[in-house]
Amino acid sequence: MIAWLEHATGGLWPYFVVILFGFLPSEIWRWLAVFLARGIDENAEILVWVRAVASALLAGVVAKLILTPTGALATVPLVWRVGSLLAGVAGFYLARRSILGGVIAGEIVLIGAGLAFSG
Repeated sequence: MIAWLEHATGGLWPYFVVILFGFLPSEIWRWLAVFLARGIDENAEILVWVRAVASALLAGVVAKLILTPTGALATVPLVWRVGSLLAGVAGFYLARRSILGGVIAGEIVLIGAGLAFSG
């Protein structure tokens, strides 16, 4: 099977597998949610709850990355990881509540610290 797939797609067969088994199954559910959510009031209690759960999950992932990092992020001291989070929050508000502004500000601090402490 893999030999056939490699022959049919050249050296791109891993990307084909990722699209087929990673992207498409989740994309189907996203499109279904778009169609089903058309008539729902965005201030409905269920959507308020969903936003709260999504925010809590995101906060948990960020806390895990900051407090117990792995890989290259583990080389950056904790104070700089927390500082990059604070820089991201500051960038978010300074850029008129722009998520992109917050991400860029936090990344600048984190990448700078990573370069400084990588050796």
